[in-house]
Amino acid sequence: MNMKKIAPVAMTALLFGSVVIPVASANENQTDAEQQVPQIQIDPVHIFNTTYGTVEKVNSSENITYFTVQDGDQTNILEITKDTLVFDNTGKKVELKKGDKIEAYTFANKPQKLIYPPQFDPDVVIVETEEAGFVEVDYFFENLMNTYDMLKLIIGENTELLNTKGEKVAAKDLIEKNLVVFYTASTKSIPAQTTPSKVIVLDDKSENPTENTVEAEIAQIIATDYYEVDGTKMVPLRLIAEKLGYKVESTSKGAIVSKGNLSYTITRGEKMFGYNKALRPLNAAPALLEASKTYVPVEFVEEYLK
Repeated sequence: MNMKKIAPVAMTALLFGSVVIPVASANENQTDAEQQVPQIQIDPVHIFNTTYGTVEKVNSSENITYFTVQDGDQTNILEITKDTLVFDNTGKKVELKKGDKIEAYTFANKPQKLIYPPQFDPDVVIVETEEAGFVEVDYFFENLMNTYDMLKLIIGENTELLNTKGEKVAAKDLIEKNLVVFYTASTKSIPAQTTPSKVIVLDDKSENPTENTVEAEIAQIIATDYYEVDGTKMVPLRLIAEKLGYKVESTSKGAIVSKGNLSYTITRGEKMFGYNKALRPLNAAPALLEASKTYVPVEFVEEYLK
């Protein structure tokens, strides 16, 4: 069953299209300057990055599983944890596996983990099945209309309303929120109306306390265990990398840092480091300050490890 592929956007301005300031009629007594009023175009705001394709490869680590998704010539990597919402198009929770056809939705304001190939930490993944079922992931306004004015929700007695933790919520909690909507039929009206079988509110995903603790510990390391070389702050590689779930293997000249599909080869005294099969530059060369304690530029941590 094909799922709906509607690129979501959010701004009330989109509902009205472009805003045009009218130009005076040629019969009216207006100056040339008054008649040449430019049109003002209002661009919609992009809410979700949407990834389509088939899962071709799966690489698991202790806390994260990396799914390589292929869509024609386009390759994307999805970073899935135990907290990632994964459903089929009927609203049933499923385990993502090789061969699945998927749509993944990631809030566009999230930092992208990698660019080549693109790597995303999706908020919800939908697996396509042969069963009847449609999915809409979008922002819904006060009247429960989505951003394109294409779908309006009519909440029924049997509609299951949940937050991201699986707890029940009320219909009022859906207003002006980003929702995952599961339904099987809609009217042919404009806009279409549907009584969904399940709705999940994405906005109230609680912060992960463990993740917050790790971030705080890393911030403490960066603030206290460092030295500077020509204005570049150098921080301990292993201490930080292992807290972020990376495996660190010492070599005679440095270290190999890896997690899932990612692999970095750090060589002491060299400003270039290995990034999978490519080479990337550093602001300063890694150095061994203490026994088995290699320091790298803080920019390496911020751009490649987090």
